[in-house]
Amino acid sequence: MKFNEIISRLTGISCPVFGVSWNPPETDRAIAQRLVTFLEDRRVLYTPSEIEVPHHCVQSVIKIREFLTIELTKVDTKDVIIESCRAMRSACRKFLNTVQAEKNGRIVHFANNHGHYASWEFNQALGEMRGIFGVHIARIAAQYGLDIEDDLAKILPEADNEG
Repeated sequence: MKFNEIISRLTGISCPVFGVSWNPPETDRAIAQRLVTFLEDRRVLYTPSEIEVPHHCVQSVIKIREFLTIELTKVDTKDVIIESCRAMRSACRKFLNTVQAEKNGRIVHFANNHGHYASWEFNQALGEMRGIFGVHIARIAAQYGLDIEDDLAKILPEADNEG
């Protein structure tokens, strides 16, 4: 460990007898577990799209993006978790850009009007985002040996059974 790393962990030095306090870094596994636990409670990632309320989905994706941004500030390694958090955050931005896009000078409001082009675009954007999340959640779970609740596991990639 380099001196600068040791110094960055110190939170105080006391005298006259000399004492040092420090904060050990949070493990990447703890961050990964917190991330998975948060995502397990995000219905937008796994509830059938036909019963979702688009406005609520948008709000949930905004919360996910904010959470990922905060978690990225807590990780200082170049590991799977950083790559995956960035990819998932990018997928959130792409989803939001798609469903909040301007059409003919107006913001498209996605209603539960099945059969309307807006609902097709919404469902396609949602499916694409879920696919990206599934791949990256699987990577994180495999890297850190984490279990995933059944609901969220619905979006994980299928096992390759070709032999």
